[in-house]
Amino acid sequence: MRTTGTLRPGKTVVLARDGLDRLIEALCADGRTVVGPVVRDGAIVHAPITSLADLPAGWGDVQDGGSYRLVRRDDGALFGYTVGPQSWKPLFLAPRVRLFRAHRTADGLAFDAEPPEAPPRLALLGVRACDLRAIAVQDTVLGEGASADVDYVARRRDAFVVAVNCGQAGHTCFCVSMDTGPRASSGFDLALTEIVGERHRFVIEVGSERGGALLAGLDVEPATDDDVATAAAIVARTADGMGRRLDTEGIHGLLTAHPEHPRWDDVAARCLACANCTLVCPTCFCTAVEDVSDLTGDHAERWRRWDSCFTLDFSGLHGGSVRTTTRARYRQWLTHKLATWIDQFGSSGCVGCGRCITWCPVGIDLTQEVAAIRAGAATGRESDGDA
Repeated sequence: MRTTGTLRPGKTVVLARDGLDRLIEALCADGRTVVGPVVRDGAIVHAPITSLADLPAGWGDVQDGGSYRLVRRDDGALFGYTVGPQSWKPLFLAPRVRLFRAHRTADGLAFDAEPPEAPPRLALLGVRACDLRAIAVQDTVLGEGASADVDYVARRRDAFVVAVNCGQAGHTCFCVSMDTGPRASSGFDLALTEIVGERHRFVIEVGSERGGALLAGLDVEPATDDDVATAAAIVARTADGMGRRLDTEGIHGLLTAHPEHPRWDDVAARCLACANCTLVCPTCFCTAVEDVSDLTGDHAERWRRWDSCFTLDFSGLHGGSVRTTTRARYRQWLTHKLATWIDQFGSSGCVGCGRCITWCPVGIDLTQEVAAIRAGAATGRESDGDA
């Protein structure tokens, strides 16, 4: 049964499981590259998809500090996992971008005038609430103002976003602490809540005019009170099941006021400075610029690539690195992420996705580190340390 009337933002409808195939087809027919979750190399990652068959039906995951594994569910849920190692960040902040290309001529150096390749029109399927917030943070950092990144804006522009409200919490999730989930509240065109049972279906909230226009061409039906209540109960159960908690009360002052807390030494003794946490983080945006040339010396290119504040050279100046120790680099990352980010951009740089905990090889848990600093600060335990 197809619903009648205009599907405006705020409208709630129901789509059958197989109807998701039609939704994907409609996005592809609109000239979009649909990117969604797939199982690959023992993890759930994001990749181009063309049908419902590409989705990780019946797969879930178990995560903890330094631990991730896929498990088979006892149902056919399409979104029965939490978050994988990839955020959506690489789609908009590309890991590597060529800034310019030049070659030597008889008259000197000439810059190639070849225009950059137009990015694909994207449709994102399966975006969780924490990642929606991360995208909003990146929009503020990279997409606004006089210093907006041209490449980011081009990739981000016109992206169609299909969110999925979380049906279960992971052991490393703490989005409730950060007020970023598990329910998507903004930043989407459509938001799905998956209901698996005798009748496998999706309760869908329309988030934009174009989202409503897309649904208007599909076989959807009005959501009943029972549909809405069931979807709300799923999200509420997820919120109650968070695997981690972060006390954010006064966190800015806590971290900025205790740069010599002994916990920085403790975590530095465990941290490998491998940069995994920054690579999987959906909001970290550090980059470096490098110049490369061919063997003849006649051609040169300048590239921008991802970098991390955990690398020794990232804070390098003419006299050497500003942060020479792992202690200093971890302290910089955590303090910026949870405190001074607020000074710069008006919000926390953490969205509670838990990826930095899961994908840390030694299982360092920022919620535990903050709790330890808070506990030590309450007893006045300080020690000397490096700058």
